[in-house]
Amino acid sequence: MSTSTTQLPQLNPKRWKALMLLGFANFLVMMDSAIIQVALPAIKNSLGYAEAHLQWVMNAFLLLFGGLLLLGGRLSDLFGRRLIFMLGVLILTVASLFAGLAWNQGSLNIARGIQGAGSALIAPAALSIIMLLFKGNNEEMGKALAVWGLSGAAGGSIGIVLGGMITQLFGWRWTLLIYVPLGLLVLYLSFRILDKGNRKKGKIDYAGAITVTAALMLLVFGIVNAQESGWQNLSTILILSIAGVLLITFISIQAKRKQPLMPLGIFKTRNLSAGNISLILLAVSWFPLVYFLILYLQQVLKFEPFAAAMGMLPAPILMAIFMIAVAERIMKKLGMKLTMAIGFSLLGISSLLLSGNSVGGDYWGDVFVPILLAALGNALAYLPATTASVAEASDEQSGLASGLYNTSYQIGSAVGLAVMVSIAASVTATSSGSEEVVLNHGYQEAFFWGAMIAFLGAILALVLVRSLKDKS
Repeated sequence: MSTSTTQLPQLNPKRWKALMLLGFANFLVMMDSAIIQVALPAIKNSLGYAEAHLQWVMNAFLLLFGGLLLLGGRLSDLFGRRLIFMLGVLILTVASLFAGLAWNQGSLNIARGIQGAGSALIAPAALSIIMLLFKGNNEEMGKALAVWGLSGAAGGSIGIVLGGMITQLFGWRWTLLIYVPLGLLVLYLSFRILDKGNRKKGKIDYAGAITVTAALMLLVFGIVNAQESGWQNLSTILILSIAGVLLITFISIQAKRKQPLMPLGIFKTRNLSAGNISLILLAVSWFPLVYFLILYLQQVLKFEPFAAAMGMLPAPILMAIFMIAVAERIMKKLGMKLTMAIGFSLLGISSLLLSGNSVGGDYWGDVFVPILLAALGNALAYLPATTASVAEASDEQSGLASGLYNTSYQIGSAVGLAVMVSIAASVTATSSGSEEVVLNHGYQEAFFWGAMIAFLGAILALVLVRSLKDKS
């Protein structure tokens, strides 16, 4: 019985086409938060944003995306993964149309928030479908998760370059309107390629859904507020405290519910818990590295914005090569534990090298070599961390596991960036010298602590993660 069940997905002749479609959808989701970054100055001039309010073009998306991921994953388990995936694509497409046609700041912020809500349905549903299509074949699952990871990384990196090109050639509105034809294409192909699937029996845990969504949104909002006002600001402390109370309330509700939104027993799966912890640490060490490296190129080495973006372009290209050609093979040979530990270690070494960069740094020696190591390290750590966090979930909880995976990565990136920005700012404020020297001191400190987080990830991987061959 079990053998035939696990081999059924392998017999699906559309599984590789489905993977390409779902990977493309993930590419669009990750690109959505990056493509508009380069367009922010043009948006500011067009709609009259004050500098302090401009960040809400980004934050509105992040708030609803981060807050609804867990709920989106559970909804895909209950109502069908293709249905929730396509609903998310439809919401993203319509919201992108209104965002591109925005007539004032409020309309753009609201549309961006709705884009985030649609994306929060797409990401966990898409990964859940991939898990079910390739379940039972570890080799194919590894390749599929490598493609999934690559699509997200490429979306974030290429989005910055593409955003600059589109803004310069066609205007900022087309960084949003481009999602309309692409979204319609994804919807059409979804009808043709994705199986309808079955709706599971069960009810929505409304109390759990409300508390965890509010908690996650407040957590993201508190982190965003900390970047503006500081971690010791009363509003930051209050927001994060309320988020903590709501999270405790959510856990209490889940422990008492017969049909909880998130069965707490899911965390008894050791690799799932270890994988999510690893994803948080990976995001904390990776995203600030990319952020401060772009700033180093522009503010210290004085690269023009487009030149800085092109200077970072090797990162997604190298990650594509390493994710597809290297990471999956190494994980197959060494197992998840050692592969992840090696990846975190390489990422830590890269950050340590960057922490020693000077104001007279050279791109090829001081930037490209660390990018090479970071791309390899990220690929080697990301693939086993993703595999650990989702591969052992039951079919009934695959959407929930996907939502947890996405939530961990998003929260990790938000927390990591906010903390490292605060560290860099505090060092910069107490440094002396030219503007380049002062800024570089802050960047060096952020890179150093990013390295420490990466090395911590390597240690925890060795302690917590069990490779499949270890389990057998």
